Amino acid sequence: MQLTDILTPDCIKVPLGGGDKQSVVDELVELLAERGRIADAVAVKQAVWQREQTRTTGIGHGLAIPHGKSGGCDRLVMAIGRPPRPIDYGSIDGRPVNLIFLLASPPDQTGPHIQVLAKISRLMTRADVRAAMLAAADARTIYEVIVREEKVGVQ
Repeated sequence: MQLTDILTPDCIKVPLGGGDKQSVVDELVELLAERGRIADAVAVKQAVWQREQTRTTGIGHGLAIPHGKSGGCDRLVMAIGRPPRPIDYGSIDGRPVNLIFLLASPPDQTGPHIQVLAKISRLMTRADVRAAMLAAADARTIYEVIVREEKVGVQ
């Protein structure tokens, strides 16, 4: 599975309107709902926040991958956001977050959910990819960075 199998440019928001952890997560879930990707935004938000309470999804390098499993969606979905300024996310490296990849899936799709988490993590360990996404003027350009990386098979 490729990230572009579950991501479209209209599920990327640059810049996000929120300036804190909860507002950006809620904004990305609402974006998925507006695009018809999830049926129940409230249930998905609850699942993501429940997961976030067990351990931060701010994994370092300015990246957070909030995620959850919920009956509020019928397939694995993803949204990406970039806040206008880095936000405190309680990341494991203590640094603020400037890219957020949100994932949601039905409870029975653990395998694909974990595969996508791993793909994002591998992709975002590369400083050049992070820099390209941070420099991107818009959502389409972030999407094109992902497309380019998937074509060369770096993931």
